[in-house]
This record gives sequence, C-alpha cells and structure tokens, in this order.
Amino acid sequence: MATRRAFIAGLIATGLSPKPTWADAGSPAFLSAAKKPDGRYVLCGLRADGQIAFELVLPARGHAATAHPIRPEAVAFARRPGTYALVLECADGRQKARLEAPKGRHFYGHGAFSADGELLFTTENDFENARGVVGVWDAQHGYARLGEFGSGGVGPHDIKLMPGGETLVVANGGIETHPETGRTKLNLSSMRSNLSYVTLEGVIDAQMELAASHQRNSIRHLAVAESGDVAFAMQWQGDLTDDLPLLGVHNKRNPTPRLFSDASGRTMQGYLGSIAVNNSGNHIAVTSPRSGTFQIHSIGGPSETSNLTDVCGVAAFGEGFVVTSGTGAFRTPTSGDTTHNLAWDNHLIAI
Repeated sequence: MATRRAFIAGLIATGLSPKPTWADAGSPAFLSAAKKPDGRYVLCGLRADGQIAFELVLPARGHAATAHPIRPEAVAFARRPGTYALVLECADGRQKARLEAPKGRHFYGHGAFSADGELLFTTENDFENARGVVGVWDAQHGYARLGEFGSGGVGPHDIKLMPGGETLVVANGGIETHPETGRTKLNLSSMRSNLSYVTLEGVIDAQMELAASHQRNSIRHLAVAESGDVAFAMQWQGDLTDDLPLLGVHNKRNPTPRLFSDASGRTMQGYLGSIAVNNSGNHIAVTSPRSGTFQIHSIGGPSETSNLTDVCGVAAFGEGFVVTSGTGAFRTPTSGDTTHNLAWDNHLIAI
C-alpha cells in the first residue's frame, strides 16, 4: 500500500494536489496587526478562543488587513500614508506578492476582495490632485495592477463589499493630506465626507453626505449587514463643544442616515476607532481608544458601555463581539480576557 507521502507526491505530479485552506493556517477566525515588545511589527491570525494561530513579520507598522475569501491569504496594509501592502501565504508564511502604490499614490490601510476572490480593491490617495481613488488588482495573476477609478470623494479610508457582490461602499473621509506634510490635515475648513456606493467597474451608484452641521465629521470605518445597512464610524475634526454623534447607519434605499447620540463626540473623545455588526445585523459595536470605551448599540434599543484601556479592534463573534486593545487584551463575550505580550493595532478583521 502506498504511503500517504507517496500518494500526495503523486497528486502533485499530476497537478491534483489539494489546495490549502484556512485550516492549513491553523484555523484562524480573525486577523490583526500588532507590535512586539522588541519593536518589530507582525500580522497575527487569532483563533476564536484568542490563541495565536500564526504570526508573520511585517516590514513596518500595519493598519488593517483583508482575508481572501477562499485561499489562506491575507493582504496586510501599511498605516497611512504607507505605499506597501503585502500578500502573505498564511499557511507557510511566504510573501506571495508585494503591492506598491503607483507614483503619486499612497494607500489608506484598507482593502476588499471581490466575492470570488479574483480582484482586490484598495483605497488610495491621488495626492497631487486631492482625489480619492480605488486601485484594482488581479488576485488571480500575481496581484498585477489592472487600473483604478474614482472613489467618489476625498480621503477614502475603509472599503467593503456589499451583499450581492456587485457594489463596493467607500468611506470618503473628506480630509485632504499630502506626503510632504505627513498626516497634517489640509482642508478642515472645507472638508466634507461621504459614503459612496460604487460598482466593481467604477460607476457611482449612490452617495450619502451628512448635513452641513456635521461638516467636520469624517466617515472612516464601515461594517455592512446582510440587509444592506451600512454602519459607519466617524472621527470629529472640530471642537468637542459640538457634541455630535459619531455613529450612523445608512441604507442606499433611504437617503437619510440614522445617527446614534449615545456614541457622542464627548463620550468618545471625538474618535471612533473601529466598528462591527453582529451576524443578525441587529447590534453594532464601536470602540474608542482615546476614551477606553467599547459600546454595543441595539437597533431600536438601548446601548451598553464597557471600558477597556486602549481598546480599538472589534469584530463580530456570532451574535456578540470580540475586542482587542493596545495592552494585548483579547476579550470575548464568553471567555473573558486573554492577554498577549503584543500591542494590538487598530483593527480586528473577521475571516
């Protein structure tokens, strides 16, 4: 009887070898960038119980990542205004590709795959023209760049695929920046953010812009429910005497968003760091590392507030949520805290 090794060798020789899956990468449920005590940066896969499934070295600080919908691949994005994104084989740690932003562009730290995993979309800054763009990459053929299209605004940050797989939603934060001035905000007096719904071909299908009183609310992060509701987290760029909501929900069938006053600028110190929607779409979670606050909002009901120092990453965990913090904590609703000797970065991405 042939050995298993010989059997697999035969499959490889005939081109029928089994394709790796996320189980081959240790069955992670989440991705998060982190900083190690020695100053190195890594991308980690985390299991649902908070244990680390894999840890891959990054060349610089990461921001968010996105997981391929089929293959055990993750794209790790540099923090804005970074110009790199790494495509990592999570099963064996190899670097599959390195994406470099074209001349005159930088990444904003987020990306999204098409439903079939054949295309990757990245939010980018065309900084000489103060214009947001979405880069398009061929995930089937070495992540070659195929082109780009307008994001529908300035400062596109987060990007998500909408249910049905035919449209992207982009959080255009409205803030103009330029690498020559680092992270300095150049247009606060005139900034306007929006949500743009864009087809995969780059046609703007719908847009939502906040009322003039919210002119300095920058829409930054998104979570999408199966119903098509888009929850959005904002960061206030003005004086906190203007105590405006930082959380909203929009559906492109209704031009007016719903805003949640409990997630106010003063309560959250003007800053929401991450957002998630649970599996049923009836609860939204937001975090604020500045205030050390984690809130869960019920659609049509009251909110719950918890405290965790430097909390920022959040992701759905069934009907509840898990959160991470810069202190190394990984908190689930069932098993409490697991603490790692790592400083988790801004985002926890569900696979």
